[in-house]
Amino acid sequence: MKLSLEIVARIREIKLAVFDVDGVMTDGSLFYTDAGETIKVFNTLDGHGMKMLQRSGVELAIISGRGGKALEMRAQNLGIKHLLQHVENKADAYRKLLESLGLARRSAASIGDDVVDLPILLHCGFSAAVPTAPAFVRARVNYVTEARGGHGAVREFCEIIMAAQGTLDGALDHYTATN
Repeated sequence: MKLSLEIVARIREIKLAVFDVDGVMTDGSLFYTDAGETIKVFNTLDGHGMKMLQRSGVELAIISGRGGKALEMRAQNLGIKHLLQHVENKADAYRKLLESLGLARRSAASIGDDVVDLPILLHCGFSAAVPTAPAFVRARVNYVTEARGGHGAVREFCEIIMAAQGTLDGALDHYTATN
């Protein structure tokens, strides 16, 4: 999907990226141990994309209806300060997060995978969904990733933001520079 010049201009103003977890940062599968603990599988390429985006100056946040120790550990590992889990009303959580950071809705980008994410996706500067999202959601976002949730969708989303903001090439040059 090609982005319009208007959307690219909006992405240039992004200061906060908001991520859903299940179905976006993971493939949406839930594994339970016999002890009742939930196991989540995260993609390292997605995580590195999030770190690069954060280093480029974009703040990161996670807003999830679910939660747990695995998510807390992942957020800590990625240096994400804004972890809102077990959220029943994503619209309220999003509004309060923006207020606490002093940001307007147009300064945020978000990626989600289901109708519960629409209160954020419909009220941000740049919205994306994974290809497995329901058609109702895909029809209402600015971009649908080629990669599936848990399999590179987050990385793709992060790189789109960095490319539009002119920070992607510099971030990648870091890995190819010789001393």
